[in-house]
Order: sequence, then structure tokens, then C-alpha cells
Amino acid sequence: MDDTRTLLWTIAGVAAMLFALSVFAERRRTLRRDPDRVGWMPWTLMQLIAVLAMVFAVAMALK
Repeated sequence: MDDTRTLLWTIAGVAAMLFALSVFAERRRTLRRDPDRVGWMPWTLMQLIAVLAMVFAVAMALK
């Protein structure tokens, strides 16, 4: 039982770091100098997935 909670908290931490990275990358993409160099990574989708994973992992760890 304790191993499962540790794993869930680890997943939540990794998802939080992925969320922070994607927020930084999206802000960087928004403030770019050349508007034609958009990039290919969907950072907004990454933010959504990271938040959902984090909320799910925290909810399961607290249960």
C-alpha cells in the first residue's frame, strides 16, 4: 500500500514538473521574435495532460 502511494506521489511530481516546463515553453513560444517559427510541439495540450495526470495521481494517493 505504501509503495503504491509513493509511486502515485512520484507520478504527481513528474506531472507537475512537466506542467512547469510546458508553461515555460508556451510562454517562450508566445514571446518569440519571428512569428513564422511556430514549432511543432502542442504545449497547451501538454499542459492539459500534465494537469489531468497530476490531479488524478494526487486524488488516488490521498484516497
